[in-house]
Amino acid sequence: MFLGATHLGPSFLKSHCSSLLPTQITLLFFLYCLHKMAGRIVLFIFLAAFMWFNIQNTLVSCALTPKLLRKIAKINHEGPYLGLIIPNDFELNPLLKNPGYTPSDTIIDFAGRRFRFGSIGDKPVILVMTGLSVINAAITTQLLLSFFDVDGVVHYGIAGNANPSLHIGDVAIPHYWAHLGLWSWQRYGQGADDTLPLENNGDYTRDVGFLKFSDFTSNISAADSDTVDNQLNNLWYQPEEIFPVDGIPEQRQHALWVSVDSNYYRIAKNLESLKLDACIDSDTCLTTTPKVVLVDRGTSAGFYLDNAAYRTFIYNKFNVSPVDMESASVALICLQQRIPFIAIRALSDLAGGGTAENEADTFSPLAATNSVAVVIEFVKLLSTHHSKL
Repeated sequence: MFLGATHLGPSFLKSHCSSLLPTQITLLFFLYCLHKMAGRIVLFIFLAAFMWFNIQNTLVSCALTPKLLRKIAKINHEGPYLGLIIPNDFELNPLLKNPGYTPSDTIIDFAGRRFRFGSIGDKPVILVMTGLSVINAAITTQLLLSFFDVDGVVHYGIAGNANPSLHIGDVAIPHYWAHLGLWSWQRYGQGADDTLPLENNGDYTRDVGFLKFSDFTSNISAADSDTVDNQLNNLWYQPEEIFPVDGIPEQRQHALWVSVDSNYYRIAKNLESLKLDACIDSDTCLTTTPKVVLVDRGTSAGFYLDNAAYRTFIYNKFNVSPVDMESASVALICLQQRIPFIAIRALSDLAGGGTAENEADTFSPLAATNSVAVVIEFVKLLSTHHSKL
């Protein structure tokens, strides 16, 4: 049978109550009483309700069990840690295999993420993989900063390259990051002099600038270029709303270009002479020598950029170098949490600017290896710098 009378008796309650919520204990006892009074049919009906109730509450509560909270509290006593936030496994694995990283025996799986603990040099670190794109990166960064004792964040990975003076294999370290995937898409027939919807409320702005679709029309003569139109019209770039931890709740601020930590950026300048790999194997090498370059700006958005026209547009308009899908999310969360951060991106492709197929299929492993090499050296320099303070 599914459950007999003895299974719902006091011995059952005594042995299982420690893992149940008070409301679940009350319902179980109620079921026991029903069994005594009304028989098995009524019991089974309420058992089904209880099981559904228990499943729902388990889904809500199991992520933060007392055991897990104790484990987090214990590991935090060994901090503070430097958080290393990594987009994908092909960027994580080279770090796990690098002799500069020493893993510990502690791994915490929580909320769909795996937090790995170890050290680089003398600095304790937490490694966590986000998954692809802006939402995953933001969620993972917030989880890291909310539950662990983290005094800084290093985000690294591969990226496309919008800067024609840089090359595949180079490692770019921008001073500023922006999310360029938040837009006000203007209706057809309106232009630069027309107020955007909700602009007067402060929700949207024309201060950042826009992309005009008709500027990218092809197969027209120069004589017709001034009369070309496009019903997609204009996209106006928007800053993000942020709510800093030291601000007033529910009172928004706006942020577009988020600066990396000034101290981290100053330390990163010491990496410009670092030797990087130029070859995948004996048959596949770059035609240029990879280098570490400190650049002005990088940008993120929720799409993979492989388009020469847009690559040229954002470089000319915003002076960006690396383009990716995660770094700006990490920057914005760290800004709101007032945690120092830096993002390090190795260039795996030309974001549509090359003359052949996209280069990432070939050079992503090389770029990932170079990004890890720079991260390892940066963390060592950071540890040395802190030890002198």
